[in-house]
Amino acid sequence: MTGVLFFDQQLKLITAPDKNQAKIYLENLALAASEHACSQLKHYLKSAKAEGFLGAVLDCSPFIRESVECHPEILESLFTAPIADLLAAISAQVAALGLEPDMTEQRLMRELRHYKRNAHVLIALDDLAGIADTIATTVRLSDLAETCLRATVQFLLLESDAKGKLALPDRSQPEKDCGWIVLGMGKFGAKELNYSSDIDLIIFIDSARPAIIDPYECVDLFSRLARRLVKILQDRTADGYVFRVDLRLRPDPGATPLAIPVSAALHYYEGRGQNWERAAMIKARPVAGDGASGAMFLKELAPYVWRKYLDYAAIADIHSIKRQIHAHRGHGDIAVRGHNVKLGRGGIREIEFFVQTQQLIAGGRFPELRGSKTLPMLAKLCERGWVGENTRDQLSSNYTFLRDVEHRIQMIADEQTHILPEDDEGFSRIAHMMGYQDNDRFTADFLEVLRRVEKHYAALFEQAAELGSSGGNLVFTGEADDPDTLQTLSQLGFERPSDICRIIRIWHFGRYRATQTAEARERLTELTPALLNAFAATERADDALLRFDGFLQGLPSGIQLFSLLQNNPALLNLLVLVMSAAPRLAEIITRKPHVFDGMLDPRIFSELPTRIYLEERLDSFLTHDEPYEETLDRLRIFAAEHRFLIGIRLLTGAIDGVRAGKAFSDLADLMIDRCLKAVVKEFALRHGHVAGGRIGVLAMGKLGSRELTAGSDIDIILLYDHDEDADYSDGEKQLAASQYYIRLTQRLIAALSAPMAEGVLYEVDMRLRPSGNKGPVATHIAAFGKYQRNDAWVWEHMALTRARAIAGDPSFLTAIDAEVEAILQIPSAVKKTAKEMVEMRALIAKEKPPRDNWDLKLRKGGLIDLEFIAQFAVLTGQVDEGARNTSTQANLQHLKADFAEPHTAEQLAAAHHFYSNLTQVIRLCVDDNAGREDYLPGLLDLLCRAAELPDVSHVEHQLTQFSDSVAKAFKQLLKG
Repeated sequence: MTGVLFFDQQLKLITAPDKNQAKIYLENLALAASEHACSQLKHYLKSAKAEGFLGAVLDCSPFIRESVECHPEILESLFTAPIADLLAAISAQVAALGLEPDMTEQRLMRELRHYKRNAHVLIALDDLAGIADTIATTVRLSDLAETCLRATVQFLLLESDAKGKLALPDRSQPEKDCGWIVLGMGKFGAKELNYSSDIDLIIFIDSARPAIIDPYECVDLFSRLARRLVKILQDRTADGYVFRVDLRLRPDPGATPLAIPVSAALHYYEGRGQNWERAAMIKARPVAGDGASGAMFLKELAPYVWRKYLDYAAIADIHSIKRQIHAHRGHGDIAVRGHNVKLGRGGIREIEFFVQTQQLIAGGRFPELRGSKTLPMLAKLCERGWVGENTRDQLSSNYTFLRDVEHRIQMIADEQTHILPEDDEGFSRIAHMMGYQDNDRFTADFLEVLRRVEKHYAALFEQAAELGSSGGNLVFTGEADDPDTLQTLSQLGFERPSDICRIIRIWHFGRYRATQTAEARERLTELTPALLNAFAATERADDALLRFDGFLQGLPSGIQLFSLLQNNPALLNLLVLVMSAAPRLAEIITRKPHVFDGMLDPRIFSELPTRIYLEERLDSFLTHDEPYEETLDRLRIFAAEHRFLIGIRLLTGAIDGVRAGKAFSDLADLMIDRCLKAVVKEFALRHGHVAGGRIGVLAMGKLGSRELTAGSDIDIILLYDHDEDADYSDGEKQLAASQYYIRLTQRLIAALSAPMAEGVLYEVDMRLRPSGNKGPVATHIAAFGKYQRNDAWVWEHMALTRARAIAGDPSFLTAIDAEVEAILQIPSAVKKTAKEMVEMRALIAKEKPPRDNWDLKLRKGGLIDLEFIAQFAVLTGQVDEGARNTSTQANLQHLKADFAEPHTAEQLAAAHHFYSNLTQVIRLCVDDNAGREDYLPGLLDLLCRAAELPDVSHVEHQLTQFSDSVAKAFKQLLKG
């Protein structure tokens, strides 16, 4: 197919969200084509046809647009050969790189990045045009990754041979009998890579192969080669990167080298291998290095992966993989914007897991079910009668739809993300790239796909629950314990069966308000077996059930809840999750059972908890004419319920830790704003107003950076302004202007933090105001500006980098933000600032050492170091120009290239994201003083999910890697 035919015969209609912008991009491309002498492209761009498909692509994908503007010859090549031929030529050129005799590492890195960029643009164009289908696209991406990987492996092998480290039998075929086994895992192994995917690798060594000179040195040799392999493929240079590489799927990554001898690996898998590793090995495939040794290794491993008998007995354990890979069953509707198409409800991972679980169960008996590809295995499961034709057809169609959405999300900026944009512009891009003319139709189709997937996935595990349900006596009548019931409870996993019997008898005897009616006791009796099974599935069943008992004691009534739990297993599982993994949340609902009422709304998971979402619900919750005290109590009720519901969303994976931080901060912003309005109104009844008076609350700390956690205090500064000649307020009891605002601020602090019938709204910290605790609680804006310019310490300017105005008079808030901006624009003495910050960090380390390695804030290379780097960058003008951002992560992402290399900035931002996700979960589930020894097994599972890693050892390994890189960056960047 010639280039003209490619542009003329698109099978899939995509349109530009902004046609005017598309025309501008086409004009820019025409200039680039002219500069690069791309005559055929230049001629084509003069035609009206270019405004269709090509204009839409340029408007929708900044990555493709920037690539072809810099390298229009990519598009020019479309006029000489079909895309398939162009890709074949690129593959041949890449394959030849590794065998070139004079190849250098630097040149290899440059060439790989050049060819990968060209191939990615061509693959995307064929996909968007509808010429290449979903499977063809994933195979092309996988083949490209494999070719790049093999070229790199060949280069490293030949170099090692030349240095005498290896003795390759045949330098023309360096991989043959080299003993270096590189297995592709996950989507790479299955040839199902997404557009901007990592490639998951495990590296093994067959030390018996003739190329290996010294079997005792080979682990060190191949581990060094593995590090160089990652560097060549992953490091970001001026030419970009090739593929990100993930080596964390190897056995026990925190304690093993990057390359592992085959004998040690087999010993690990047979003795300590876990079910998630069985599932991972389904997709394993030799992708580079010694293919014969790799195939032999997988053959030896087959009995571990594929068990001889139908593995129903292990289905409950297999079910735990579901939790480890972050999928979950939820409630009601599903939010579309911000939805994770890979890991979210009804997403790609659920389809993959639907297939893999049944493969693990039956693959031992039926070898045809041992394939790695999702759709062919779904078809085989249908042939064998494991799934129906309707299920096969629906899931196959849904899988390709979701993979297409995933590709388009990643085509926008060549980023490894699976989350649909929340903003209109970003969301519209995806809709148009999918061929939709409007967002609503795309939203409707996307929701329908998610619901169908979730339905099939849920049915699979309802079956699993039935297969794994316990038998045996469960009798709780009379005064004495039933011996068979004690035995049943012990078999379920309860360590104190007699105590459990006693508690349940209390329920059934109606000693709590929730169980006083006969109907309530009847419902609870019917629910008890399901409750016990659910609690038994946790690792500390007794403790979890005791927390549930405390919850029951505080309930005013139980019929509605018991009925709901009986008919909604997902809600029951959620309640058990809270009781088993999150003592802090459990304590909240025990003390304030009304917060659980929010869970009765089936729409709770259908929308993200944004400021607009919260404000709409608050407006319907307040009547706006309540007495002052009642307003404060109702704000406390609202805040407690929505803090809980944000926490539940985090707990279930509906939102991640970063989104939770924003939601907790938005809620606090709203509460402070409404409290301030109520206080001002109440205060004015007696003291009137000050002429021209304006008041504003400046958020500091984690509230300012929108990183608030479930238990955070709020750091604020109160600023005011008034007419110059206004000396007193005009109320019944006049106050001097300064005294007026000091008293009003004290009233605001009390409104937020005073214990009332519904508890405390927020603990307030105002120590960041000018002069700290020695200064007045309210500060005139002029005095604030003067102090910050003339008297403030470096640490006060550091704090100011996270400041944002959140409540008060709108025009005054704008003025406050402008003043903060102006102060931060004042050049800082770089060396002096760096020196003071380094000394400050050392003092913190001395006076407040980390509790343990899970003290993510205080540990070396932890959150404080990241915050210091970001704050130093803001103060010294090392953040790219643009709108001021108070977010630590955003500032790390936008560090200037001459201050921090792009790879370093990316690594720091990734570390902050990783820490934030973990911190939010920890602060939600346990008290601030809790250490690693206090983490319940259920909490550890949640942390694995938040980290997107399969077990705690992987999480701790990742923590160590991030902390080391952050500590190194801190030392380098703050050297002054």
